[in-house]
Amino acid sequence: MSPIIAPERPDTPDAVALIEELETHLASRYPAESRHGFSVEKLLREEVAFFLLRAEGTPAACGGIKLFGTEYGELKRMYVRPRVRGRGFGKLMLDHLAEHARHHGISLLRLETGIHQSEAIGLYERWGFQRIPPFPPYREDPLSRCYEKRLL
Repeated sequence: MSPIIAPERPDTPDAVALIEELETHLASRYPAESRHGFSVEKLLREEVAFFLLRAEGTPAACGGIKLFGTEYGELKRMYVRPRVRGRGFGKLMLDHLAEHARHHGISLLRLETGIHQSEAIGLYERWGFQRIPPFPPYREDPLSRCYEKRLL
């Protein structure tokens, strides 16, 4: 059975479980001031388009995109459960989020991630993201990296 990506409110039990796993993981690696992930409430308030990837019916990954007019889309809350990594789910989610951006007339993606997220950084760089200086609201932080990719 192929993985399925579908829109999902971030306050559903499956979405909350993935977001909490991600937050627990990040809290073990970064101080609070270097963690910029949106809470469930902020994802809703900021109208972030949020998606879950299910593999064999089980929630395996999530990701969101906040649109800034038609200027750019910022990826938020990208996460793949450790036990299903290596199956291409991160790339599938990136492809899906990019298609969502294109559908809304956006041709530039941006993101912020932590330096200890080596698997995520590798995925982003393989996917064509280039490192950039911090963009608002981010500031210089030795534990943080910002990236962008122009969509074709």
